[in-house]
Amino acid sequence: MSDRSSPARWLAPLALVACTAAVLVVVSGGGGDDGATGGAPASTTVTSRTAAKQEPKRRFYTVESGDVLSAIAQRTGVPVETLMQLNPDVDAQTLRPGQRLRLRR
Repeated sequence: MSDRSSPARWLAPLALVACTAAVLVVVSGGGGDDGATGGAPASTTVTSRTAAKQEPKRRFYTVESGDVLSAIAQRTGVPVETLMQLNPDVDAQTLRPGQRLRLRR
């Protein structure tokens, strides 16, 4: 009968629950203000600052070796459709290094 009254009988499940909760807090990036955001605003802020630094509002882009139109669009922040409209004489399949593409009007 002494096994039933042993503290280990109720401390072991309690320790398991505590460890599980700690792992969930670490994995979800907890430790935030109210726990509901999970740290998302901080990463959004960092992303918006990074995006602002990557878009210097250049008017032209010089094609480099290995560039494709979709990568240029992603790098410059200008959609592929806009690049195609601004550069109607450019064939996306035959980009050449040194070729200049218009990014903005």
